[in-house]
Amino acid sequence: MSNGIIRPMLMDDLEAIMEIEIASFSTPWSLQAFKAELKDNEYARYVCLELDDKVIGYMGLWFILDEGHITNVAIAPTYRGKHWGEFLMRSVMEKMMQEGMERMTLEVRESNSPAQSLYSRLGFATAGIRKGYYADTGEDALIMWADLGMEVNKI
Repeated sequence: MSNGIIRPMLMDDLEAIMEIEIASFSTPWSLQAFKAELKDNEYARYVCLELDDKVIGYMGLWFILDEGHITNVAIAPTYRGKHWGEFLMRSVMEKMMQEGMERMTLEVRESNSPAQSLYSRLGFATAGIRKGYYADTGEDALIMWADLGMEVNKI
């Protein structure tokens, strides 16, 4: 995994990001939504996971006070199951701790067991449910939180 690079997302990355987004989600974000996040949201930070000069994943976060809220995270389908998602998550969590973040949260589909397993391994615990959170299916989302201070020993 040492040849994977985490770097800030650029406008030039959006074509690759949209390919991953569309392949990953039944209700993908629009190109305009990503552009607005990158240009206009002072709380947003977006990163790319690059391998051999190719964007294979990304993560978006909102940094609010001492908490990070993951807005989206995805790995290109051909790179899934190879621990790149874990590499991306751990790298971002480590960076967040260095920047003084204490906790982070995310929502995940109730049916997405692989993601829930990864998040649990990274120290996330379910703290609640958002009923009907996903507009495409009405599926509930699990709200998961991680205390980054506790995670430091695992990274």
